[in-house]
Amino acid sequence: MHPAFSVIFLTTLIGAGQGLFLALFTAQSYAAVNFVTIQNPHQFYAYGSGIALLLLVAGLLASFFHLGHPERAWRSVARWRTSWLSREVIALPAFMFFVFIYGVMHYFGWDPVIIETEQTLQGHLTLYIGIIGTILCFALFICTAMIYACLKFLQEWHSPLTVINYTLLGTASGFTLATAYSAIMAPELMTLFGTWATIITLTALISRSASLIRNSRIKHKSSLQTAIGVRHTKIEQKAMGLMGGSFNTREFFHGAKTGVFKSIKWIFMILVFLIPVLLLTSGMSNNNVDLLMGAFVAQYIGLLAERWFFFAQANHPQNLYYQTV
Repeated sequence: MHPAFSVIFLTTLIGAGQGLFLALFTAQSYAAVNFVTIQNPHQFYAYGSGIALLLLVAGLLASFFHLGHPERAWRSVARWRTSWLSREVIALPAFMFFVFIYGVMHYFGWDPVIIETEQTLQGHLTLYIGIIGTILCFALFICTAMIYACLKFLQEWHSPLTVINYTLLGTASGFTLATAYSAIMAPELMTLFGTWATIITLTALISRSASLIRNSRIKHKSSLQTAIGVRHTKIEQKAMGLMGGSFNTREFFHGAKTGVFKSIKWIFMILVFLIPVLLLTSGMSNNNVDLLMGAFVAQYIGLLAERWFFFAQANHPQNLYYQTV
């Protein structure tokens, strides 16, 4: 498939925003049971929510560059009963709304205790807003990934690993960003976020490697015979059937040379997994904000390459008919 950079930025930016919100809510959940103590917690959650919201808005704006008629974007919600894209269009604004409410309540200190107990649990209102936001966050991960995982004819995408990878990679980038953010705003949380960022990144390495191995062993159900409806055992294509390119030859081929295509796989494996773990470990041990921010930058650049590879690796069955380009 031809990777659209608008979709690449959409999925990576909202993934980082989702992951950052999950990191913030994780910290508040730990604080609610007195596992951690945060200085100026409302300020920390408010500014962090603002950063998450900026990432989500940037991703949403990037998606409009993929639309032929952006003014008709609102119509995409009509098929929510059957379309994962429509469900994503509903889940994303809903999640953004709760991130906004979560941040505003913390910024103005509107955080009354809803449930008082004799236990250590602190039942503040923002905690329950965060729970709803977390549910919407995972719903958004599922909707975004299922847009691709539900396509049976694209066997590289049609796998539960697609949903797992989208969730883990987005969460990993968000926790890595949270580590750098906490080193500035709440140093007492740096180790918590950094440890989780490392664990999630390594888990994502396992799941992404599993998908790469799976895709390398796929036996495609379609053949040149089924593509053109001719059952002869020996078929050889001499031309693509057109004097020039067409929509089919542009939108379903990535256009990269074999060497470039293979090298991108190793580039993103290093940038997404190896370098961030090394920088996180070193940054936490030295309390170095620059190394921690470098871990997020490297990981995000790697995610852009990973997402490009994800789209480019999918082999549309129509490519059997347009082999000679």
